[in-house]
Amino acid sequence: MIAVSGVIVIVLILVLAFVGGNTAATTLSVAEAAENPQAGQKVQVSGNVVQDSFSTTDNVLTFKIYDPEGDPATQLEVRYDGAASSTFGNDVTAICTGKINEAGVLECSNLVTKCPSKYEDGADALMVSQLLGYGDDVIGKVVKVSGTVKAGTLSAAGQGDRFVIVDTADGSELPVAFDDALSEDVADGTAVVLTGALTEDGKFAATDVALEG
Repeated sequence: MIAVSGVIVIVLILVLAFVGGNTAATTLSVAEAAENPQAGQKVQVSGNVVQDSFSTTDNVLTFKIYDPEGDPATQLEVRYDGAASSTFGNDVTAICTGKINEAGVLECSNLVTKCPSKYEDGADALMVSQLLGYGDDVIGKVVKVSGTVKAGTLSAAGQGDRFVIVDTADGSELPVAFDDALSEDVADGTAVVLTGALTEDGKFAATDVALEG
C-alpha cells in the first residue's frame, strides 16, 4: 500500500509540474482580444499595423493592429518594450504575444513581423550618383533609384532615416525615409529599387521599396 501511495504521489507531482509549466499562449483574433481581453492570461494575437498608429517613447513602441479579414474599425492597442525589427511598418502583419492589461492594452513580450517579398526590375532606375548629379532639378519629382543597403543602417519605422543606400559604382550614399513595411529579405548589402522623390534636405522619401530582381 505504501508503494502504491508513493506512485500516486509521484504521478501527482508530474501532473502539477506539467500544468504549472504549460505557458502556451491562447490564440485570439483581434476582435476576440478586444471584446474578451482575458486580462492576465498569456495570449497571441495577429493583425496588421494600423496606418501611422505607431510611436516610440522612452524605447517603448506603441501601435494598433486590425484584422484585414474583419472589421477594420475593430482595433487592439499594443505596447512593446523592445526593439522592433526593420520589417515593422504600416500594414505589416504583426504577431504579438503577451498579456492584456486591465486597460485592454496588449503588453507584448514577443513581436514577430511578416512582410511578403517584392521584386522590381531595376533596369530603368537611376543609380545614386546619377540621381544626385541632377541636383535641385530633380527635387520633388517621382523617380526610381537603385542601390544596396549600407551595413548597419537599417532601423525600424518611426525612428528617423530607415536606411542608407550605396551606389556600388562610386560609393555615393543616400539616406532613405520610409515608414511602411519592409520585406524581411531586406538586409545589409541587399540590392533594392526605390520609388519616391528627393527632398530638399538631401534625403530620398520612398513610397515603395522592392528587392531588385
